[in-house]
Amino acid sequence: MSIVIVGTLDTKGEEIGFARDVIEAQGVDVHLVDVGVMGGPTVEPDTDARTVAEAGGEDLDALREAGDRGAAIEAMGAGAAEIVTDLHREGTLDGVLGLGGSGNTSVATAAMRALPVGVPKFVASTMASGDTEPYIGASDIALSYSVADIEGLNQLSRTIISNAALAVVGMSTNDPDIEVEEKPTIALTMFGVTTPCVKTAREWLEDHGYETIVFHATGTGGRAMEDLIEEGLIDGVLDVTTTEWADELVGGVLSAGPDRLEAAGNRGIPQVVSTGALDMVNFGPEESVPAEFEDRQFHVHNPQVTLMRTTREENVELGRIIAEKLNDATGPTAMVLPLDGVSALDEDGEVFREPDADEALFDSLRERLDTDVELLEVEAPLNDDEFARALTQKLHEYMQTAGSAPA
Repeated sequence: MSIVIVGTLDTKGEEIGFARDVIEAQGVDVHLVDVGVMGGPTVEPDTDARTVAEAGGEDLDALREAGDRGAAIEAMGAGAAEIVTDLHREGTLDGVLGLGGSGNTSVATAAMRALPVGVPKFVASTMASGDTEPYIGASDIALSYSVADIEGLNQLSRTIISNAALAVVGMSTNDPDIEVEEKPTIALTMFGVTTPCVKTAREWLEDHGYETIVFHATGTGGRAMEDLIEEGLIDGVLDVTTTEWADELVGGVLSAGPDRLEAAGNRGIPQVVSTGALDMVNFGPEESVPAEFEDRQFHVHNPQVTLMRTTREENVELGRIIAEKLNDATGPTAMVLPLDGVSALDEDGEVFREPDADEALFDSLRERLDTDVELLEVEAPLNDDEFARALTQKLHEYMQTAGSAPA
């Protein structure tokens, strides 16, 4: 078993060397990857900085001469990602540890994000108390706040580093020895305002022999699902909640990026898609909403989340985008429309109920979807049991045809 430590051995050699000693004292091998560009390492690496720079498409001497910290971090992060990916492929990486401030954290997490979900990844960082999304992305990296800067060894830093080192050893060596039945895996997308539909669908799928993974459609949730589909870990998709595209289009805070809705189609796996929560764009607290939207309709979901109703024009564009994504799919694909409301806030009597805006979305999809994409329309709100059954039965039908349904 081997733990890889990614770090700048020119500036953090003492601290990383201490982490190595803690891990080796547990009978576990350590592979040091040096990503420092300022000078020579103070601890002997297993993979030196020059090799890392070359793996990132750069020359170490040129990086040093340029003196551009940002460019160096980007290059070494890309190189470290290549190195750890190769080590994992060779079977000589069982977990990864990172230590440090913003630079070390940026490089180490760039490497970690290149590894599959499930590979233990732990970072003790000064950046772990704050906005961690740039470091974690859609991966399963564990961050621990270092309390003080990781600069020198003292009674506090030894404790923090020891805990981090032992944590990654425990994550890498722990085998729960639980026998798990292999089942076809279905990915679902959910928001608070689509929860009843997804809950009903999940229960039906599990009752019929599927395993389900529910992704919160918060931007990172959608990206995580797309990544797992690309890795081949998902057999079918019930994409109830496509709301992340509203944020991508309008400028909300929960965008999953322009590649959302592509992975399932690219892999050719069965997918059933709907229009869940396309009635809203997400922002933070009320005071954070951009001034350009001051005349729009809002709903305060909670003190941290403010929702803005999408317009008729925005829904036409959302229909166009989603239709284009689904038209490119290479596997069985259906779009299912909830004609009486696309979220809990869009049902009769609720604050976002705007049938004209919904109809603009539905018409845009009707006009643009190719005949290869099956279009189903249900006279019910999205959170109605009838609608959830229509989704699951269509996906089950596709899974049976593809030979992927439970035996």
